[in-house]
Amino acid sequence: MIKTENLLKRVNTSEGVLTILNQVSLQIKPGEAVAIVGASGSGKSTLLGLMAGLDSATSGDVFLSGHSLAAMDEEQRAILRGQLVGFVFQSFQLLPSLTALENVMLPIELKGDPQAHAKARQLLERVGLDQRWHHYPNQLSGGEQQRVAIARAFATEAKILFADEPTGNLDTATGAKVIDLLFALNHEFATTLVLVTHDERLAEKCNRIIKLVAGEIVSDERNEDVASV
Repeated sequence: MIKTENLLKRVNTSEGVLTILNQVSLQIKPGEAVAIVGASGSGKSTLLGLMAGLDSATSGDVFLSGHSLAAMDEEQRAILRGQLVGFVFQSFQLLPSLTALENVMLPIELKGDPQAHAKARQLLERVGLDQRWHHYPNQLSGGEQQRVAIARAFATEAKILFADEPTGNLDTATGAKVIDLLFALNHEFATTLVLVTHDERLAEKCNRIIKLVAGEIVSDERNEDVASV
């Protein structure tokens, strides 16, 4: 489902050229749940952004469901993301002027689905917010906002879900509930899940744990305690 080949990411800084990722190659099968872990500055979020087509590599390539991102322009990558990919971010990234329902409806409407309202209501019910659908983000707690974001991520039945520190802004108890919800929906929709996290509980729920140090993969281990795909 996802393949990277010799990904190199360098940026120019006031102190010279900084290598963020160095020749990173990996493959992720359909339906796998993969955690990317490592210290701050190890390149985790950069790798996620490259795999999602949100950023371009200095060299190397990413293939999503067989499609080369390097061969596409930004408009083509955006179309592919709309077809294949869902996102959950640490900062929720809900549109403040839209209600919970409207935030979940938006990506469904953008695909031209006339059932957007009904599908969004069903997803909000699935994440336990059927009584909060008419509230705006600033009227919801952090945990509720992240649940809206998760409902939105699954709204288009994406094949791949990228999650960047999805529990980073939540307290321990709320984070645990969000983790359970994320994996329940991921199993239900048979999504390929790739997440960046510092949260060991979150990583331990994944089939594989990939560790980055200074932009390089230092370990890629299968989690024997989690059923394989």
